[in-house]
Amino acid sequence: MLSTDYKIRTMNREDIDFAIDLAANEGWNPGLYDAGSFYAADSDGFLVGELKGEPIGTISAVRYDKTFGFLGFYIVKPDYRGQGYGLTLWKAGMKRLFGRNVGLDGVVEQQNNYRKSAFKLAYRNVRYEGVSGGRPSRRFPLVDLSKTNFEELEKYDRQFFPAKRTSFLKSWINQPKSEVLGILEDDELAGYGMIRTCRMGYKIGPLFADNPYIAEALFVSLKASVEPGQQIYLDTPEVNPKARELAKKYDMEVVFETARMYTKEFPDLPLDRIFGVTTFELG
Repeated sequence: MLSTDYKIRTMNREDIDFAIDLAANEGWNPGLYDAGSFYAADSDGFLVGELKGEPIGTISAVRYDKTFGFLGFYIVKPDYRGQGYGLTLWKAGMKRLFGRNVGLDGVVEQQNNYRKSAFKLAYRNVRYEGVSGGRPSRRFPLVDLSKTNFEELEKYDRQFFPAKRTSFLKSWINQPKSEVLGILEDDELAGYGMIRTCRMGYKIGPLFADNPYIAEALFVSLKASVEPGQQIYLDTPEVNPKARELAKKYDMEVVFETARMYTKEFPDLPLDRIFGVTTFELG
């Protein structure tokens, strides 16, 4: 029976660090500076479950707009699993996103549980691990997008996400110890990518591009922008064969995968141009 001393409340900014630590303990390897960007996406979108005042579980239920939301950080400390605390958190998160199309990236083994809440499998995302180093691409001129027009970047990004995410994106591309590069064609953005420092190594995400050649130029330039010999990670939609080919070309190996699921219709996104997912936690 669920303890009456169990309470769920909205996190403050400092609480999100606890959620990040839980994610790290699960081997999800979050970015060192992700918390601020997550909070910027929806400051009321993170819930913590407390038992007698001790935080034991988390879930994020981020409202991007009135039609789309994303669930993440669904974690309960191991000692408290199987006792109903996680399910109560889950119900609170789903209630917050009621009426919206809800997306998530869940561990594959939990698909059947998510189906009970009306989630349907859209495709799998695959995490590849490789090594940093090499030289930047000379095939296309590169632009430092942290120093250019944000509106142009946001306009391009909007093609690849089911909702506008202005506050999140502004914070995301300005993380410390990160690099954000773009490629222009005919003075229009034709691709961009970001690499950021994580608990272990670095992650590239997002990586969006109009074609595989631009994606590769961005990828090699991003992995060359950090100290050589470090672990790098790229999360790709399994349904994009060119993204998988890119990872394999640079000797990256599969280390993890998730099930991308939605409660309603699958968003009409150009998956053949998504070479790197922004983040499993927020989509």
